[in-house]
Amino acid sequence: MREGGWKQTTICTMMGIAFLLCVAAPGITLAQDDVKLLKQRLEQMSQEMEAVQKKLEEMETKSEAKEEEIEEMDDRLNKAELHTATDKVAFGVELRTRADTLHYTDIQVAPSSLVGGFFVDYPAGFNNATLPQIQQAIGMMAANGMIPPTEKYDATNDIILTNKFRLNMNAKVNDQLSFTGRLAAYKVFGDSTEVKFNQGSLGDVTLDGNTSSLPHGDTIRLERAYFNYKKDLGPVPTNFSLGRRPSTDGPPLEYLNNSLEGGSPLATIINWQFDGASYSLGLEDVTGIPGAAFKLCYGVGFEGDWGNTYSLGNSQPDVDDVHMFGVIATLFDNDETSAVLNWAHAWDITDGFTGLTVMPFIASENADGTFTFEQNSGGYISRLQPMTEIGDWDAASLLLRTNLTERFDKDIDLFLSGSWSHTRPSRTSENPFYKIMGQGLLNSNGELKDRDGYMIYLGAVFPMPWDARFGLEYNYGSQYWFNFTGAEDSLVGSKLAVRGSVYEGYWHQPIFGDNFFATLGVRYYDYEYTGSGNPMGEPMKIAELNSLDALNPVVDKVWDGYLSLTFRY
Repeated sequence: MREGGWKQTTICTMMGIAFLLCVAAPGITLAQDDVKLLKQRLEQMSQEMEAVQKKLEEMETKSEAKEEEIEEMDDRLNKAELHTATDKVAFGVELRTRADTLHYTDIQVAPSSLVGGFFVDYPAGFNNATLPQIQQAIGMMAANGMIPPTEKYDATNDIILTNKFRLNMNAKVNDQLSFTGRLAAYKVFGDSTEVKFNQGSLGDVTLDGNTSSLPHGDTIRLERAYFNYKKDLGPVPTNFSLGRRPSTDGPPLEYLNNSLEGGSPLATIINWQFDGASYSLGLEDVTGIPGAAFKLCYGVGFEGDWGNTYSLGNSQPDVDDVHMFGVIATLFDNDETSAVLNWAHAWDITDGFTGLTVMPFIASENADGTFTFEQNSGGYISRLQPMTEIGDWDAASLLLRTNLTERFDKDIDLFLSGSWSHTRPSRTSENPFYKIMGQGLLNSNGELKDRDGYMIYLGAVFPMPWDARFGLEYNYGSQYWFNFTGAEDSLVGSKLAVRGSVYEGYWHQPIFGDNFFATLGVRYYDYEYTGSGNPMGEPMKIAELNSLDALNPVVDKVWDGYLSLTFRY
């Protein structure tokens, strides 16, 4: 090819390429913009998708939170409803299971030869004889030395198991008005008869004063139910209360029971279920004495015109209601040391109470003045009722308590109580059994003498390893000592009613604090005089008994060992 032609061809080619580039350049630019725009839109879509995803996640989270909130609100509403219901009445439960081993020594009783004479017709025996004839025969037997000596024997119950259940109730309307109650059942394992064979003790009678405090089967009973109405009279807070009283387990039994104070009367003179009222005044701000207070108490021990053979009858015997009145004065109480004085008075106490028991025999006075004695061989239950008002009763007790933590850095509790009783008999009993013996209020043979008795009670409780508490107690009652403590929790009998000495030691061992604990203890009764806790007849020295003083078994000495587990919540 010629050099000119090659050059011309080269120039033409280059011009063509330049033309093509000029033509194609805008399309390339446009394509790049589309790609950029597409990338931007994709990024925007991705961000929008992330936002949607985030929104969905937030919605799911909110939904879960909402469900949890709904569940929580539901739980709270259920709890609120339950709380509202339980706010009306708050419940507390106490269950004690206890094992006792009882050992009686030197029990004295009249021989069958003498007791059998009551079922033999006069003149060979006492049956169908008049009161003068019976008393003359007994007098002749005593003058001629024909009254036989008592028979002695021992008795043992290796183990007796009991359950004591309490359901405590509290309701508070406001700071002024509240209610307190307690339902209780107390039973021996394997027994729910509710009625005992009578061996001469008030504890053998199921009566209003001890229905839930002594073992009487699986029946739930009303131990206490009362309201409190509080009102301030200037600087003096007052409290009026009416209902079935908190009159059992009072001070100082809280040490023995490992509990708070259980009642308001001092247990040294009154431990007895009854209905009544109280009115108290707080005097601390007025007097400047720490804890100073004054309480007036009233109770009914027996209702004469309800359910008895003479109730609403044309001819009623001289048996009316038994009314009791008392004063409880807190002389000092700074939560470390306290002094409390309790005085009580009962008008026209009777020769018994309405109640149920199984009598060994029935004594009856006939219209012609003769007496009939019938053995209760069938074990029939008798409904007892008082027949005579026998006199008045007064008692007073001073209790001193202190804790040594502040003074000696030792958590030691000490208490000391001195008590006095006075009886003024008005007449002998018209009950045929008591009438034969001429028995009245702490008198026999028709005598009507005033009697004074006393009782001392002291104890100490010491801190021990494993957060345990070890207590020692002692009490002594004189010949004519008499109180109303028949509701004291004991299978043997009220220790604070004993005419003689009682020694006791116990160990309280917490397992789960105060909610669950064990108690191991031993109590020794050493009776000196007959009839402890009974107002009928003159107490006789046990070492000098004759058979006429032991028509019912007379207990001399008793060992009571016990182990218990208590749940309290």
